Amino acid sequence: MVRKIIYWFEQQAFGVCEWWGKKLGIQTTHVRMYFIYLSFFTFGSPIIVYFMMAFVLEHKESFKPKNYKRRSVWDL
Repeated sequence: MVRKIIYWFEQQAFGVCEWWGKKLGIQTTHVRMYFIYLSFFTFGSPIIVYFMMAFVLEHKESFKPKNYKRRSVWDL
């Protein structure tokens, strides 16, 4: 049962913990454990932050500025 839950989080979840693990240079499982512990201590409020980060990661292409090619140096 636990293996199925771990597999789901590693393969099907949003990838927020994996992204943070790569950015911080630590294992993804440690990021998940810290997130779970923090959720217990703060009564679940990091879940809202997690879903916001998941939304941004899923739609990160929409948040990037479009490449606007200027025709000349003087064209702002």
